Amino acid sequence: MWQERVGALKAIRDIFNRWWSEFTLQTRLMAVGTLVVSLVMSGLTFWAVNTIQQDARMNDTRFGRDLGLLLAANISPMVAEDDLTEVALFSGRFYSRTSSVRYILYAEPDGTIRFGIPFSEPDGSHALTIQRRIQLPESYDPDSDHPFVRQHDTPDGKVTDVFVPLNYENEYLGVLAVGINPNPTVVASSNLTRDVTIAVFISIWAMVILGAVFNALTITKPIKELLVGVRNIAAGNFKQRIELPLGGELGELISSFNYMAERLARYEEQNIEELTAEKAKLETLVSTIADGAVLIDTDLQVMLVNPTAQRIFGWESEQVVGDNVLHHLPHEVKMEISEPLQEVVAKADSDQQGEQEEQPSDNRDSGEFRITLTRPYERTVRILLTQVLDQYRETIKGIAITVQDITREVELNQAKSQFISNVSHELRTPLFNIKSFIETLTEYGEELSSQEQQEFLKTTNSETDRLTRLVNDVLDLSRLESSKVYQMSPLDLSQPIEQTLRTYHLNAKDKEIELLQAVQPDLPPVIGNYDLLLQVFANLVGNALKFTQAGGKVMIRAYLLDPEDHPYQPSPQVRVEVADTGIGIDTEDQEAIFDRFFRVENQVHTLEGTGLGLSIVRNIVEKHHSTVRLVSELGIGTTFWFDLLVDQSALADQGDGQEAVEGEQLIINSESSSG
Repeated sequence: MWQERVGALKAIRDIFNRWWSEFTLQTRLMAVGTLVVSLVMSGLTFWAVNTIQQDARMNDTRFGRDLGLLLAANISPMVAEDDLTEVALFSGRFYSRTSSVRYILYAEPDGTIRFGIPFSEPDGSHALTIQRRIQLPESYDPDSDHPFVRQHDTPDGKVTDVFVPLNYENEYLGVLAVGINPNPTVVASSNLTRDVTIAVFISIWAMVILGAVFNALTITKPIKELLVGVRNIAAGNFKQRIELPLGGELGELISSFNYMAERLARYEEQNIEELTAEKAKLETLVSTIADGAVLIDTDLQVMLVNPTAQRIFGWESEQVVGDNVLHHLPHEVKMEISEPLQEVVAKADSDQQGEQEEQPSDNRDSGEFRITLTRPYERTVRILLTQVLDQYRETIKGIAITVQDITREVELNQAKSQFISNVSHELRTPLFNIKSFIETLTEYGEELSSQEQQEFLKTTNSETDRLTRLVNDVLDLSRLESSKVYQMSPLDLSQPIEQTLRTYHLNAKDKEIELLQAVQPDLPPVIGNYDLLLQVFANLVGNALKFTQAGGKVMIRAYLLDPEDHPYQPSPQVRVEVADTGIGIDTEDQEAIFDRFFRVENQVHTLEGTGLGLSIVRNIVEKHHSTVRLVSELGIGTTFWFDLLVDQSALADQGDGQEAVEGEQLIINSESSSG
């Protein structure tokens, strides 16, 4: 039971603490002030009431003492004569004339009560004899001339008891006890004052409590709701609404708050949509640009990286956003840009601290670096460092790292330099020979024999032809590598093949080489450029004759590919092959055979050539949306082939029937089988 009471008290205390904590400091101060004022006023009122009551008691005391002395002086002779009848009559008249007397008692010296008003039931046979005793106070002195006065509480209020000794002719006759009622007017006034004070105190606190409740319900709660709403709005929760059925100015304030929150919510949605769209545009732009982009903050933490930078740095499987960029950069890049990055960070820190000192710098302050990477494969990149400033362009907010893969550019520059060097070298040799022979003829022409002069002129003419071929090949290659568009049209492959055979017929006959062709009958027209294909055949056949020994063979074959054997081909194609039984090409040289100015004779023989023929062939075949390939074996021979698209309209006219190619197979295969 005791624990339950303690628990109930704690629960009440907690409820009171929560209730009290909900009030604002101003409300608490008002409550405390009201309590102090009410207590002070109540204390003053009760002090005034007590003062009035004390004065009334003093008046009652003086009245009782005087009344007792007067009554004792009148009845003492009667008591001495033992005339109780006269005493009773006198006392009765005295008692009936005033309402201030509560009782009148006459007692013997030993305390036995002989007469009392109001009358009580007699205990004996005599009507005026009262067989009761009075208990006199200990402080009562019968020899004193002054009566003894005291007060005691009764249900009707305090009664003043006056004990007057009855002395007559120096003889102590007994005691007269008179009870004096309190002044009814004073008592009523005191009670009224006390009741009014209590009522006022209760009313004040009732009003305070009602005011607190009203304040909590109509003012404090809405203000707290508004405060919570404002905090939510400040935190970004624009969906906050206050639903309180209040009117007046507070209701207008709540309505205005809800309207403001609604406007902010719409504005936020609009801004979010715009920001999302702009962010999507920016991310799309950054992700689709050809250059790599990495954005870092002043702590070198990665904030943004696009797919190009991930591919260049090999970050596809790494999570780099949020980490220090120096922990993920390749070693070569880190060695180059670590110090410039640290300098930018130091400058950003000094700007934030308000320092204007210039940071020491070196040549790398330009922010551009060219670095060769070795992983995951060798390539050259250009890295640009750009400071990201705030809107006032005063404080550094981050660093943008732009990465450009310039491997192709470097290779092109190297190829250009190599090309210029090779052209210069190739042009210088025939020009030097021509100049030397002409100078010899000019200075010593008369001293030379006719035969020697003819040999010099023949050599000069040969070098001139060589120089002409070189210049023509360079011009052809330059024209093919340009953006010039060539007209493609349906053509019959047998025509350029036959023209090529006629052109090289005598050359082949002089070298005792058999020049053959194997063109499929009824071969459909192909899409191509006649002059360009004629140049391809001329280069391939010329090279085949050049590198084939006497007694060998050179063949041009053309046939329609079987769709069943080549299901990956999107449309019908004609394959063209140029095969020889020449010296062949080493496997190590086959990959570089189509490069400009690359000549196999530099390593296996000393035949003359520009080294541009196969490069021209490759470019022409690529103009026909195809690729030239080869198969070769040293001492056996070489075969070059490429595919050309068939004219669909001509193929439809020929029907589905295809005549099988008969005759000789690839020369390289027959020669391989023969050993």
